[in-house]
Amino acid sequence: MSTPLLTELPAGPDDLTVWPASTARLPQGHLSVGGVSLAELADRFGTPAYVLDEDEIRARCRTYRAAFPQADVVYAAKAFLSRAMVRWIEEEGLGLDVCSAGELELAHATGFPPERMVLHGNAKSPRDIELALRVGVGRIVVDSPSEIARIAALTGPAGRQKVMVRVVPGVSAGGHEKIRTGTDGQKFGLSLTDGSAQHAIARVLGQPQLELTGLHCHIGSQITDVKPYLVAVRRMVGLMARIKESHGVTLPELDLGGGHAVAYRPGERALDPTALARRLTGELTDSCAAAGLPVPRLLIEPGRAIAAPAGVALYRVLAVKHTGPTLFVAVDGGMSDNPRPALYGARYAPRPIGRSTTAEPVPATVVGRHCEAGDVIASDVPLPADVRPGDLIAVPVAGAYQASMASAYNLVGRPPVIAVHRGTARLLIRRETQEDLSRRDVGA
Repeated sequence: MSTPLLTELPAGPDDLTVWPASTARLPQGHLSVGGVSLAELADRFGTPAYVLDEDEIRARCRTYRAAFPQADVVYAAKAFLSRAMVRWIEEEGLGLDVCSAGELELAHATGFPPERMVLHGNAKSPRDIELALRVGVGRIVVDSPSEIARIAALTGPAGRQKVMVRVVPGVSAGGHEKIRTGTDGQKFGLSLTDGSAQHAIARVLGQPQLELTGLHCHIGSQITDVKPYLVAVRRMVGLMARIKESHGVTLPELDLGGGHAVAYRPGERALDPTALARRLTGELTDSCAAAGLPVPRLLIEPGRAIAAPAGVALYRVLAVKHTGPTLFVAVDGGMSDNPRPALYGARYAPRPIGRSTTAEPVPATVVGRHCEAGDVIASDVPLPADVRPGDLIAVPVAGAYQASMASAYNLVGRPPVIAVHRGTARLLIRRETQEDLSRRDVGA
C-alpha cells in the first residue's frame, strides 16, 4: 500500500495534533511547549507574544533533509527570520532564500554562507542587487526582463553571477487566490505560454557576465495535493529540453519553490515531505529520461512548513460580550500581529490555557483590539462559557507569516519572539515599545 501524500489529522475537543511535538498538558489546564509553561511565559514576557520551539524547527529541517537527500533544501526567510533562525537553518544544513536587502543583510551579518543564499523578488531594488553581488550570493532569480541588463551591468565586465529564470508554468494551485503564483495574470515570473520566459532565457545566455544555472518556478502556497507539482515538473523539463535544442545548453538545476501545506486546525490536511519527495523525484527522473536530459539537481524552498507549526501566539482576554447571538472574546492583539485572517481568510484554532473550568464550551468569535471590523482571529471556536477578562488564549501554528508580517497599526508595538528549548526560554526579538515608535516620528 502506498504512503498517502496528505496526512489527515484527527479532530477532538482537546486535540493537540497541530501543536509542536513537545507540547504537554500540565495540571489546572496549563500547557507547556519545549518544557516551559506557556502561562509562565505570558507572565514573564507579557502578551501578546510569539513562542517558537527550537527543537520543532530543527526537526522539520531534518525531515526535509532526509526526504530530499540529493536536493538543496532552501529555507524561505520571508516566513520568519531572526538571527537565531539564521543560525538554526545554517546548523541544520539548509540554504536560505531571501527577497530583500534587509533579509540578506541580517543573514550575512549573522554569518550565513552567502553561496548558500538565493535572492528572489519581482521588483529588486538597486540596493538588493548591489548587496547580493557584493556579498556573493549563490544565485539571483531573474523575475523580469529589465533585471537581466541591470544584474549584468552591476556585475561588471570581470565578474560572473549565477542566475536562474523564474518561469510561470501555467499551473494553478494554492489555498487562496492571493497565494496562487503559478498562472499568468499575477506579478511573479515570466510566462511560458506567451514566450516571455523563452525570450528572457535567450537574453541571459547572451550575457557573458551571467551564468544560467537553471530554471525556477513557484506555483503557490498551502498546496495540499502533489499533482500540481508533477505537472510543473513536466512543463519545466519540457522547457529545459527546448533550451538544449535551441541553444545547446543543458541546465544543471531546477528549483520547484515551496508552498507545502501545513494544518492550522485539527482535521486539516498537510503535505507530507517524504511522500512528496518520492513522487517528485520519480516524476523528474521519468520526465528527463523521456526528454533525453540528465536529471538536474533539485532545489526546494519550504518556509511555512518549517516555521509555522513551531510557533504559538499568546494573548490575554481584554473583554467579553454578546452582540446578538454572537459571543465576542476580544484579546490584546489582533491583525497587527496576525494579518492572515484579514488577508486570506486564514482559520485558526485558539485554545484557553492556564485555568481549569467545568463550564461547557460555547461557540465564540475571538477578535483583536484594532479599529477594524475585519480584525477577527477566529470565528465559531469552542471556548468555555465562563471565559472572562484576564484569561489566556493560545493559538498554535503561529510561527510563519505572523511576526514577519506584523505591523504597528493603531501604534500598537509588535510582540516579542521567545524561543523555548528543553526547559529554557530566551528572548529572540524584544517587544516594540512606544518609545521605538515615537523615535521614528521626527516631524513637528
